[in-house]
Amino acid sequence: MRPEETRDLKESSNTFDFIVIDHSLSLIFDIQEVLSLLRQKSHRGTRLVIFNWNYLWAPFFSLLSLFNRARKERIQNWLSPYDIQCLLHLSGHELIRHGFRLLFPFKIPVLTDFINVFLAKLPLINRLCLTQYFVARPLISQRDEKLSVSVVVPVRNEKGNIETAIQRMPRLGSGTEIIFVEGHSKDGTWEEILRIQEKYGREWKMKAFRQRGEGKGDAVRRGFEESTGDILMILDADLTVPPEELTKFYNAIVEGQGEMVMGSRLVYPLEKDSMRFVNILGNKFFSLLLSWILEVPIKDTLCGTKALLQKNYKKVQEGRKFFGDFDPFGDFDLIFGAAKLHLKILEIPIRYRARSYGQTNIRRFFHAGLLFKMSAYAFCKFKIV
Repeated sequence: MRPEETRDLKESSNTFDFIVIDHSLSLIFDIQEVLSLLRQKSHRGTRLVIFNWNYLWAPFFSLLSLFNRARKERIQNWLSPYDIQCLLHLSGHELIRHGFRLLFPFKIPVLTDFINVFLAKLPLINRLCLTQYFVARPLISQRDEKLSVSVVVPVRNEKGNIETAIQRMPRLGSGTEIIFVEGHSKDGTWEEILRIQEKYGREWKMKAFRQRGEGKGDAVRRGFEESTGDILMILDADLTVPPEELTKFYNAIVEGQGEMVMGSRLVYPLEKDSMRFVNILGNKFFSLLLSWILEVPIKDTLCGTKALLQKNYKKVQEGRKFFGDFDPFGDFDLIFGAAKLHLKILEIPIRYRARSYGQTNIRRFFHAGLLFKMSAYAFCKFKIV
């Protein structure tokens, strides 16, 4: 978007899915006024993408101007990331993602690609890049209508938790659908699901399916396929995340606070024996690693409780070819897809409880290897571009 286009924009009645300001923010006389105008031309799903010069390069541009090699347009505003974030907030936008690109703006075979593809992505060094980018969304007041919810509960060897999950499940929105997906249990879990379905079938809309493949990710995808709700949620059957917390996830979605809402177990103190120390270290490490790769702050990537609109899940599903069917957990499939779509990722602090029945299905060292593999895969998809 160029400054001269703002006059035509005021007269337009259209809204836009994407609005791009390409290195022209620094030429605008009243930036807040223009960003506020753009918000009026946005809907809930609009993404505002801003490319801007890094203010650290101001001395370099001044030097070039002495030799008449600088850009013809005179840069009026050298804006820091903080300046732009404040202007976005003042104009009714919320920042989703911020990053840096192009460390070496000269064309030298091999060297240019090496610097811009690899060195420019490293922490601290990336702050020196010529271009910074911002992805934001408009903050639009919550909708009045109530939405229906599908809660997918992947289960494996969780017989003792099935009835408790039903008894503690909150009623959400215009209707709550509970979908159990059972994964080759050996303790009678499937039979217990059928019993509970018979007992509570008049009180709750329930569905039950036996998993076709293996792994939690396969179970989640099957559950989502069978879901009819406007909002899709995942609740782990071990109930270490209390079912009552799902109300917070529902509110965050319908009020527009987040578009991919996840639980965070690492804010409040953990209940005794709920998580081993090595798991805590692993969670913190992979959260830091993926936050750097995705350029989105995430405190707890491995919390199983998640929620998003069904229409957004379908977009994630459509883009799955970009990543491939690689995720046995079901967490990273959603996180990577949400990051690629620039959905607002929001974490809700929850009280993490110890198991009251059964044993964990986590194989720590085997799954750690898979997490490293997926992190490397994400690095290639998000960083080496």
